[in-house]
Formats: sequence, C-alpha cells, structure tokens
Amino acid sequence: MKGITDEPQYAVDLLEGGTALCDVIDNHIYEQTLSEKNAFFVADLGVIMRQYVRWRTHMAHIRPYYAVRCNSSPAAIEVLAALGTGFICTNKSELELVQSHGIPSEDIIYSGVCKQVSQIKYAAKNGIDLLVCDNEAELRKISRCHPNAKLLLQVSTEASSQDDEMSMTFGSSLKECRHLLEKAKELGVHVVGVRSHISSSREDDLVYVHAMSDARCVFDMGEEIGFNMKILDIGGGFSGSETQLELINSAVMSMVDLYFPPSTGVSIIAEPGSFFVSSAFTLAVNIISKEVVARDRQDRAQNDPSPNDEPEFQYYMNEGVYGSFSSKLSETLIPAPSVHKQNTSLDAPVFSSSLWGPSADDLDQVVEHCLLPELNIGDWLMFTQAGAYSMGQPLCTTTDSPAPPVYYVVSSMDWFEMQDTGVTHEATLKNFSLVPYFPNSCQTEAALSVPA
Repeated sequence: MKGITDEPQYAVDLLEGGTALCDVIDNHIYEQTLSEKNAFFVADLGVIMRQYVRWRTHMAHIRPYYAVRCNSSPAAIEVLAALGTGFICTNKSELELVQSHGIPSEDIIYSGVCKQVSQIKYAAKNGIDLLVCDNEAELRKISRCHPNAKLLLQVSTEASSQDDEMSMTFGSSLKECRHLLEKAKELGVHVVGVRSHISSSREDDLVYVHAMSDARCVFDMGEEIGFNMKILDIGGGFSGSETQLELINSAVMSMVDLYFPPSTGVSIIAEPGSFFVSSAFTLAVNIISKEVVARDRQDRAQNDPSPNDEPEFQYYMNEGVYGSFSSKLSETLIPAPSVHKQNTSLDAPVFSSSLWGPSADDLDQVVEHCLLPELNIGDWLMFTQAGAYSMGQPLCTTTDSPAPPVYYVVSSMDWFEMQDTGVTHEATLKNFSLVPYFPNSCQTEAALSVPA
C-alpha cells in the first residue's frame, strides 16, 4: 500500500466490504461496556478527503490553508498535508506539530494575534516567514525578532452591527492600515499581502465582497508606499454547505476579476477549519447519572413529578464543556445527539431532556433541550459533526478519565481515491499503519446468538 513505512505512529482501520462506520462505533461501544465506559471519537479520514474534493470543485482558484486550532489531530493534519493544503498556526505547539509532518515552511502562516517574543524567534529560526500583524506593538516585536518576516496585514472588514459591537474584534481599520504600512516601511519590514478577519458566524457572501473591496484599498496604499503585495487571504467562516461555497466563490471570483486580475499576480488563499474536519468525527459518550425533574415544581418542595405531569430528564455524561464540548463556552450550539440503544423501539415515547457534563457546575450544560426516549445509566449517546474545537486538553480535571481516544478509519475505496486525488506529499502518509478491520470476535458471537 502506498505511503506506509516500517515505523507508523498510529493505526488506521481499513474498512472493506460492507463494513460501515456505525459497525466500528458499535464495536468500540461493546469494548467500552466491558471496561470503563470512557467516551471516545471515531474519525473517518475519507470524509476529510471528500471535503477537500468539494473545496477543489467549488473553490478551484482559492488555495486552502487549514486552521490547525480547529482540530490538531495528527491524522487529520497528515491527510490534509498529503492533499496539499497549507496551514494556519496560532502558537509554537501548532507550528511544531505541522513541521513534524514535513510541511515546507513556505506553506505555513503564523497568525497568532498576540505573539510571544520567544515564538516569533522560533518562527525566524525555522524559516517560517509569513506572519500576520494588525497593530504597531506586534509590528515592532516582529521587526526586532524576525527581520526577514513577510507580513499579512490583518484588516477588519465586517459590516457593523449591534452584535459585532458587543464582541471583540481583531484587525486594523482602513484608516489604521496606512499608518501601519508607513511604520513597516520605516522599520524595514516587508508587507506582502492582506488577511481579512471574518467571523465564522457570518453566512452572508456580501461580507466577502466587502473584504475584497477593502483589500484592494490596502493593496493600493501598500503599492503607493513601495510594497510588492501578492497574497490575499480571504479568511475563514466556511460552514461546509455546498450552497455557501458556490455563493462565496461566485462573489469572490467576480471581485477578483475586477480588483485582482491575473495580470496582478496576486494569489488568493482562504482558511477553512471546521469545513474539513467537523463531519469527519463522531463522539460517543456514556450516561453516568440521571435525574427526573417535575415541570410544575415551582410551588413544590420536591422534584418528583405529579401523576399528571410528564417528566423531564436531566442526564449527566462523562464529557462536558470542560472537555470535548468546550466550544459551548463560546456559545456554539451543540446539536442534539442520537441514541445508541439497540433495544429501543422506533416508536418509543420521547421526553424533554437536557444534557450535562460530569462537573456538577452550572455552566456545564451541553444541550439545554432535546427530545429523547428515557435513558438509563450506562446508555450511550452519539454526537456527529464533532470534529471542530473538541480535541484539546480538558480545561479542568473533574474525573480520572483521560481525554477521549480517537479511533481512525478509512474505507478501502476512499483510501485508493485519496491516492488519485492529488496527494502531493505522499511521504507525509508514512505514519499511517493500515490495519484491515475485524470486529471484536466476542461481539460477533454475541450478536449471532441473539434470537430473532
């Protein structure tokens, strides 16, 4: 098999025949049921490859630079590197991770908003020259610690709204850009392009139109001052829908033809993060406790429901907002999970439910409201679309359980297609050890012994 060496770092189950992702999840749930019932991820690397194909289909003229902070899973990094994406890193750890996969320094952008001097020096020592800057203090640090740096000037281009005013904004205004360009010229720092800061919550393709227009203004300022600017980074904010990709590509490319025609030699890049990894990861969690709450409890001394009251359930899981659901702390909506309960009838009654982490903290609410059949302690829930901002270290330790392990899989069809989809750094796949997938034999025998 191409891309495999004698020293793999992690195993990837190769799914052949009729084996599906749900079969792998069933097998790991069976194994966990016999042990500690810890939460775990299953990652389908073929999904990442298919997302890359979608990007190349709809955004052919825009090179993706993957935002590593979204998901730093080594296997995800390796697949994206093999497919030829660049990488956006926010700190030294991410820079080291990406470099460990043999990514050329020219394919790495160091984008941290407030960079430590030691990390700027690390970038300089390792030939990582593309840095993002949006204020004079950062500019002065970079000029002292990385004289060969090539800067992307970060510009805030989002339309004003009440919500925007209440949130922290990054990037320079157009008025501030001229001052920074003049100061960069004075300090001898090269400015080679513009990076637009676009929130991931923005769905309006007109935001990208404004970004392109503002970028043209900054390019004109830079050229007037004496800079040769050749990179335009349109930022992130890609939800993953093909409709959004088509709208953005249409809006951006129409503006490219107007403001950055081929004769200018400007390269267009973007920063998809969750677009590549969100749908590739499924998180399985276990119910560790439950409570029954009365809906009419306001005037009652106890929480037991009255005979005529439909109960509401509070379920506590072995993962919460201080672990794999940390994105909830930034007000990201966590979709309701599905139930892994083979003995549950499809027409079983459902009840109002809320899902909580294990910390007993009032902030540790993962899902405020969803409809679920009644669950028991030991039952499993599955969260799809779990690949974005879920893989970091726990924010606090409330249990003895380690961070959930990740089990990687890829179908044989996806693996061979990956080899034919433009793998540009095949050597980066050296850490893959493909193992033909076989379900736990005890589970198979148990399944066969269950009467019809």
